[in-house]
Amino acid sequence: MRLAVYTDYAYRRDGDAVYAERAFVLFLGELAHHVDRLVLVGRLDPRPGRFERSHYRVAPEIDFVALPHYESLASPGAASAALRGSARAFASVLDGVDATWLLGPHPLGVVFAAQAARRGRKVVLGVRQDLPRYARTRHPGRRAIHLAADALEASWRLLARRCLTVVVGPQLARNYRRARRVLSISVSLVHHADVPAQEDLPEHPYDGELTALSVGRLEAEKNPMLLAEVLARLDGRWRLAVCGEGPLSDRLEARLAELDLTERAELLGYVPVDGGLGELYRQSQALLHVSHTEGVPQILFEAFAAGLPVVATAVGGVAEACGEAALLVGPGDPEAPAAALRRLVEEPDLRRRLIAEGLRRVEAHTVEAECERVAAFVTEA
Repeated sequence: MRLAVYTDYAYRRDGDAVYAERAFVLFLGELAHHVDRLVLVGRLDPRPGRFERSHYRVAPEIDFVALPHYESLASPGAASAALRGSARAFASVLDGVDATWLLGPHPLGVVFAAQAARRGRKVVLGVRQDLPRYARTRHPGRRAIHLAADALEASWRLLARRCLTVVVGPQLARNYRRARRVLSISVSLVHHADVPAQEDLPEHPYDGELTALSVGRLEAEKNPMLLAEVLARLDGRWRLAVCGEGPLSDRLEARLAELDLTERAELLGYVPVDGGLGELYRQSQALLHVSHTEGVPQILFEAFAAGLPVVATAVGGVAEACGEAALLVGPGDPEAPAAALRRLVEEPDLRRRLIAEGLRRVEAHTVEAECERVAAFVTEA
């Protein structure tokens, strides 16, 4: 099976290497070991060099094909101008592949699906998030963007009735239940060799300073402002470590200052999966995840593999992904996650149960296991 994968992410060249700004490219690096050839198609930022903070090298065994660059779909004029060049580049890709995996919903994905179908190539769709919900939380006052997201989602679901579809998490599987056939996966970056036995895990101490770790983009749909409110409800032993960057970074910093919490919180910016994040998991006492909307966050599996108890909002596919491996709370209420964090300190038996179940969960959802499922699904298509 020779597979082309399209994602609407930006890439940059640094010498002979290509770098992505999202860790999903690491998942594709593993997927490349499960197919005969993998071609990655994406828009190439003309600026040379790596991204400033979040950069992940595209695996050498992946062939990269560049599309014309534009900054965002929120600027439709620039995206429309790139359409013709993108279609031309994708047409050349089809000569050397048997199937395409198009992640969306995205306007170019619709165009690419039509091109692939005309050429007799198999089309598999991919869905990583609830686009209408994302648009409303990311752009709350822009009705035109909401309507465009609704229309694009409707077109993707209609296309899915004729195509096999890979979705991230059971909530999206329900959204796409009328697809020709659906595979629900988790995007895990944890390798099988990195999942320890419970007895080999170092003990996280809970009798001194306590750290709640948050990992995620500082954008509206991730609800980072709630982190300050949660910290304000915890006693002075608790600290907050925030890994992520985004437009709400300054607002979060200001809110922490208003609540006189600056000395108890650290905004670390983007910390790469392979550049220090693992150590932060091991040094913390809990992962705190307060998002408004999710598929299945890969950070859950990273925390499970580190033996780190999880407190998370039960949104999207989080509840199904965690099962009994996390303390789940509703979104938007700071007292519920604060109470859950206090329980972790007070109930060592609870911590041990969460850690054991987390290890069981991640063993079933390693990157090797998930990529094998995707490759088998696409090959069957």
